[in-house]
Amino acid sequence: MENGEDGFPPYMLFRTQKTFASVQICLRIFAIGATLTAAWLMLTNKESTKIGVFVMYARYSYSSAFRFFAFANVVVCAFSVLSLMFLFILARYGSSPSHFFFLFLHDLFMMCLILAGCAAATAVGFVGKYGNSHSGWMPICNHFVRFCHRTTISLMVSYFSLLFLLILTVTSASNSRRIKK
Repeated sequence: MENGEDGFPPYMLFRTQKTFASVQICLRIFAIGATLTAAWLMLTNKESTKIGVFVMYARYSYSSAFRFFAFANVVVCAFSVLSLMFLFILARYGSSPSHFFFLFLHDLFMMCLILAGCAAATAVGFVGKYGNSHSGWMPICNHFVRFCHRTTISLMVSYFSLLFLLILTVTSASNSRRIKK
């Protein structure tokens, strides 16, 4: 037996491959939806408030971490759409374990990118919500409630996409391990 699948009857192989493809497609669609939602929420996030005689504005573009977070979600969404199309091509014309290795690398890179974006935005969001007395930064979320609320929702949705990409990475890795040497 060259691989673990030789001991299974042919109908079981088809069933497990079909189940794997269905799970991959569903998780990729969920990841696309989550990253698209997170990017849209952040890109359209702005608020103005009057503090005394001054009008203050809060926008995602004022923070490099929020810009990185938004564009990381856009990039992951676009590349997830491409990987979904690649998966449909594999389903139609057949696949080999080496194809799953490329999907594994793709999923791993996308997961790392979304993780970096979430980490950067979470750090800035924490400072925005609680401030930093050692640096003299005051919290702003008591003045920009709607902005902070939308940022929090965007971060939560993006963390869900991170979870979907983690599951995709693990499943792609398990299928790519069958590569013949």
